[in-house]
Amino acid sequence: MQMSSSHLYSTEEVAELLGLHIRTIRTYVRDGKLRAVRIGKQYRIAHDDLVELAGSAVVANGRVARRIEVTTVVSVEGVDANLLTRLTSVIGGAARLGGSGREPLRVETMHDASRGTAKLVIVGGPTDVASLLTLLASFSEAG
Repeated sequence: MQMSSSHLYSTEEVAELLGLHIRTIRTYVRDGKLRAVRIGKQYRIAHDDLVELAGSAVVANGRVARRIEVTTVVSVEGVDANLLTRLTSVIGGAARLGGSGREPLRVETMHDASRGTAKLVIVGGPTDVASLLTLLASFSEAG
């Protein structure tokens, strides 16, 4: 099965690739969730539209690459401005270096100076997020 961006899939091919029933694909087309063009009596779905629906790239062997993303919120107590600077430098640097994942980690930091707390929102692949949490745990143990 050719996988170029100009490839047109039948509804049957899309159903097989996504592991869904053919009626589900037809409903997606009818409801506008999946763009398709009608050629004769059949719908055809462009590769790019399939990728947009699946939320990931269709890989060369004709399967949809599954993507798992983890979002975690970490609360850290006893954080002053100095510690916040060190914490964001360490975590931000580790996130930019990346890891085994295909996409870099995303980290957002919020600081409540009056309470002395910081919240970190970490988004990325499970292995990379786990590694960052391990680093964060060692950072907190080091004092």
